[in-house]
Amino acid sequence: MAIEFKKPPNPAKLLFTALRPTASRKPASTGAPIGDVRLRKFAQDSDRLHTYQKLCGFQPSSTVPSTWLHVLTFPLQTAIMSGRDWPFPTLGTVHMANSMKMFRPVSVHEELDLESRVSHLNPHRKGATFELINNIRCGEELVWTGRSTYLATGQDVPGKPVEVERETLPEADPQESWELDADLGRKYAKVSRDFNPIHLSSVTAKLFGFNSTIAHGMWTHARALAALGDRVPERFETRVQFTGPVALPSTGYFTVEDDAYGVIGDDGKPKLAGSFWAIDDSPIGVPVQE
Repeated sequence: MAIEFKKPPNPAKLLFTALRPTASRKPASTGAPIGDVRLRKFAQDSDRLHTYQKLCGFQPSSTVPSTWLHVLTFPLQTAIMSGRDWPFPTLGTVHMANSMKMFRPVSVHEELDLESRVSHLNPHRKGATFELINNIRCGEELVWTGRSTYLATGQDVPGKPVEVERETLPEADPQESWELDADLGRKYAKVSRDFNPIHLSSVTAKLFGFNSTIAHGMWTHARALAALGDRVPERFETRVQFTGPVALPSTGYFTVEDDAYGVIGDDGKPKLAGSFWAIDDSPIGVPVQE
C-alpha cells in the first residue's frame, strides 16, 4: 500500500516517534513494510541548496549535486523507518553503503516527484541489513535513483548472512586534506534534516557508543564527489561504502585514482571507499531500482 504525503515529513519529529518501546514493534520475521512512500510536485529551495553546496564543497550552481537528491528523499526514508510497522529501532541504525544513478542534470527550479520503499531484508553477522530504494522523477521521466543500505545491529532475521563485495580504496597518495570542525554535524543536520543524535554532540554520541561527535556519512560522500569535480560526467553512477566513523573535529584526506576514490581519517584508517563511472542508459523507460 502506498502512502502519499502532501508535504515533506519532519525527520526530527519522526525520530521522537521512533523512540516508542521495542515491544510495540512487529518482529522482523513477519516481513518489513513494503509499501511505497511518495511526495508529489516537490518544489526545491534554492537558498537551502546553496547552503548545502557551500557546506559540502560544491561550486554554487542551479544544477543540483546527485547527493542533494538523496537529501530530498531522506524525510521519506525516515518516515518508513519510524512507521508503526517498522521492526527495527531507528536510532542506532548504521548507514553502511550508498549508490546513486544520475540519468541527466537536474535543476533546482524543477518540481520533482519523490518515492521511497523497502527492499532486500537480509541477515548480517552483526544483525540485519535492509535497503531503501529511492526514485526521483520529473513528470514521467526518471532522473535519479538511489539505494541506501542500512544495518540494524543486534537484530535477527531468518537466513544465512550474505557477503558483500568490498569497494577498493585507491593506493594513490591523498590529493586533498579537509579540516572538519566540531560543529560540522550540527551544520549538516540543519541543511539535510538528518538529526541523528550521534551527529549533534559528543554527549549524545556517547549514548550510542561513540567517543565523540560523528560526521554524517552522506556529508563525507558529498564532499568526496565535490572533490572529484569535473572527473564526474553529467550522467553517471557512483557507489560508496562507509568503512569507519569520521570523528569531529578531525582532518580528512581525499584520494582518487582512475574511477576509485576514498577518504582516510587522521587516524590513518579508511572512512569511505567508492567508485564512479559514466552510464549510457536513457532516462526514458529505465526500470526502477529493485
